[in-house]
Amino acid sequence: MTLHRIRALIHRRVRYRVTGGGILFALTVAVTGAGAFLSANNLLFLIFSAMLALLLVSGFLSRLVLSGLEMELLLPEHVSARTPYPARIRLRNLKRITPSFSIEVAGRRDTVTNTPSILNAPVYFPLLPGRAVLEASVDVTFPRRGRHRENLFVLSTKFPFGFLRKTTMVALRRETIVYPSLEPQPGMELVLEALSGELATNFRGTGFDFYRIRPYEISDSARLVDWKTTAHTGELQVREFSREQQRGVEIFLDRRIAPGSNEWFERAIERCAFVAWELAAQETELLFRSQRFSCAVPGEGEVYSILRYLALVEPIIIAGQDSQPVEPPLDAASIQLVFSARPSDFESAGWQSITGG
Repeated sequence: MTLHRIRALIHRRVRYRVTGGGILFALTVAVTGAGAFLSANNLLFLIFSAMLALLLVSGFLSRLVLSGLEMELLLPEHVSARTPYPARIRLRNLKRITPSFSIEVAGRRDTVTNTPSILNAPVYFPLLPGRAVLEASVDVTFPRRGRHRENLFVLSTKFPFGFLRKTTMVALRRETIVYPSLEPQPGMELVLEALSGELATNFRGTGFDFYRIRPYEISDSARLVDWKTTAHTGELQVREFSREQQRGVEIFLDRRIAPGSNEWFERAIERCAFVAWELAAQETELLFRSQRFSCAVPGEGEVYSILRYLALVEPIIIAGQDSQPVEPPLDAASIQLVFSARPSDFESAGWQSITGG
């Protein structure tokens, strides 16, 4: 038998934990047994035997309840770190006739990698008939970005009498790509507002070719009002002109860091992910670049291509000076944003906005 199969059997075995009710029942059995042997009373012997039989039946039934169960975790297509996402747990009873009662599914911390469980709260199945499949909605939270390969869960039951809690561990092995956290990062909301302000100046109405007549909006200038059409329709109408080429945003993530700067690198990745996600939601033309990676949105891919790269990217550890020159921006007219631990290298290469923190 291979080491992997031996570990699987050890993890799959049923573990027992005595409950408060079980302790009281065990004390009652001990007292009843002592009284039966000391008094030689047949009635006490009969009661003592029935209580022992009750314990044996309880262990057999609880083991039968946990056997023949198969679990599946249904996750969303896209998930990011430290954000609760709705998922579903599917529990299947493979036994032909025998039902399973009072099943609780809970998460378990991975002791090897010391990562918490992705399951936020346990879920309870009161009855699972034979050959039946039941689903329950749950919330899952992944602690960090990257490849998430194994999910540990614990199936437990106190059926039928609650004297013992029987548990068995289930390991679901499936690879999930977890994006960096997309929550607002400190200081990045101000950067995003500045980028949006620069984009808005060239977004609409700066051209000279007439495009159409449309209803007035609060953000429109009074100089664009078409008074003749307004008098005809009774509502404010404005002239809209074809816009000039909209400026795009070029983002560069510098993977070069000094030894011991992994915490800075993780913050930079999350800030990159937040800005890229928000700009894509605004339908902004976005060019994301890093060492040996480039992706234009829209065009070469979608924002999930950038998030997948950020989920798996690793830093380049450099102890001294890097002899490789920094690449200049591809479009000098674009709005540029750089995340680098060496901002001076990018300033000399012609980049505009550089953050080193």
